[in-house]
Amino acid sequence: MAFELPKLPYAMDALAPNISAETLEFHHGKHHATYVTNLNNLIKGGKFENAPLEQIIKEAGPGGLFNNAAQHFNHSFYWTSMKPKGGGEPAGKVADGIKKAFGDFAAFKKKFSDAATTHFGSGWAWLVKTKAGTFEIKSTPNQDNPMSNGEFPILGNDVWEHAYYLKYQNRRADYLKAWWNIVNWDEVNKRLAQADGFFK
Repeated sequence: MAFELPKLPYAMDALAPNISAETLEFHHGKHHATYVTNLNNLIKGGKFENAPLEQIIKEAGPGGLFNNAAQHFNHSFYWTSMKPKGGGEPAGKVADGIKKAFGDFAAFKKKFSDAATTHFGSGWAWLVKTKAGTFEIKSTPNQDNPMSNGEFPILGNDVWEHAYYLKYQNRRADYLKAWWNIVNWDEVNKRLAQADGFFK
């Protein structure tokens, strides 16, 4: 079962000016596409040839297979974490969970932005639901994903330089500030509803 590069759920220029069309063309069309190609080459003829992506991430162990599988998952997750005319504050159960864990949205937003901005080198910032049912903010290096630690991601931001450098150069904090304008809270609520299935 070959994996495929997912189509973006919006036009290349739909997230501008927050994320430029040029950035998406390279990030989605080059970087993500390469992970998918590598992943398909690595699973061909092996025990993971017909395995779902989540299984590969949980079971593959360190190395090229895990790296490309995790980056395929992370990027597919990232694209749907954003939408044109998104942003603002969440509603529903995500809003309730943020309030319970962090006090209010402003405190959550600052803590998440700090985790993403201060993460050393390439990686990701995440809002996860733990097995205990709590919300926590995590950052992971390179291709790593919270599912490897038994946590379910519901929001994620890519802080590899290729996610922002064409527009923001070394100003990661400016990228983070703009990213909040396009967060897809509807999708985050959908993911939260799927979390219980992950922990079974």
